[in-house]
Amino acid sequence: MSIHVPLPVPTHSHETAPPSALSEKNQTSYDCVLEHFAAVDYSLPNVNQDQERAALTEDEKFWLSYECLLRYLRATNWNADVAIKRLEDTLKWRREFGIYDKITPEYIEPEATTGKEFLFGYDTHGRPAIYVSPSKVGAEESPRTIQLSIWMAERAFDLMGPGVETLALLVDYADNTKNPSFGLCRTTLDIIQTHYPERLGLALITHLPWLLNAFIALLTPFMDPYTRQKLVFNPVINENGLFRTAADAKAWDADSTSRVFEPDQLIQEGWNGSQRFMYSHCEYWEALVKLCKERRSRMFVVWHQMGGKVGIKEWDVKVAVRDETIEAHADEDGALTENGQLQS
Repeated sequence: MSIHVPLPVPTHSHETAPPSALSEKNQTSYDCVLEHFAAVDYSLPNVNQDQERAALTEDEKFWLSYECLLRYLRATNWNADVAIKRLEDTLKWRREFGIYDKITPEYIEPEATTGKEFLFGYDTHGRPAIYVSPSKVGAEESPRTIQLSIWMAERAFDLMGPGVETLALLVDYADNTKNPSFGLCRTTLDIIQTHYPERLGLALITHLPWLLNAFIALLTPFMDPYTRQKLVFNPVINENGLFRTAADAKAWDADSTSRVFEPDQLIQEGWNGSQRFMYSHCEYWEALVKLCKERRSRMFVVWHQMGGKVGIKEWDVKVAVRDETIEAHADEDGALTENGQLQS
């Protein structure tokens, strides 16, 4: 039987843990960044003369979580001033790009109808998986091509459980008839490296034709070392799941941690998983938008309950949402059991 909708966020543990304590030096850097953005009179520099426009919105305060500030600090080697500058540049870019208002599900949907990008499943670290099929990219590239990629990444962030901060990218070049343009790839790469530091956990690229090796080689110099080390070409896929290398697949056993994806979190087509997923746009799109909207709304409620301010931990918010989900499922199971007993 085929499945046409995304899988729900896992509620079981993926060996994640709350953020560890910072060293005294790093804590000082963090406190400096937090104090800067949490100031009552803070406003984005060089926006315009409208004080209300320059002030942070609720969405932006929510985005400026404890973990977000740390991601930028790590990306700038714990230089507080540089981290603040990069964060402010990203805040302004997110406004200009239209993350919160322009790129809505209704706006971006026409670009998604072919199923060239979709979210489905989670790897063994709980990272949401974005599938990309270059063969389904249209002959003409447009700004919406990049906008769809960014929109999908933002939805992946919505579906991350406690302790998960990165996503997995699965690119299948089977049946590909053309390369994406160098300009498109370069622009997307620049956006990811500049405005989404430490968000790519893994990029798995399968069925890569040898003709594309030169194209990848052209892009490599523009990748920072952190991004390059995330690339895995032609991973090994067998009945036990997906592995980075043949050696990992051969050495795997039930107690091993070398497996990247379990079979039931992989689609069958192109990736040899056990999920018979078929992209049916209307059914999938409605389910994905609903899933992400409801989860983000619940996170916002919890965030407000925790103070609704800059620096709240994503861990705390997501643990609360996870516990609510588990409790709701338990109540549903209890009600079903009770109704069954009454009927019998």
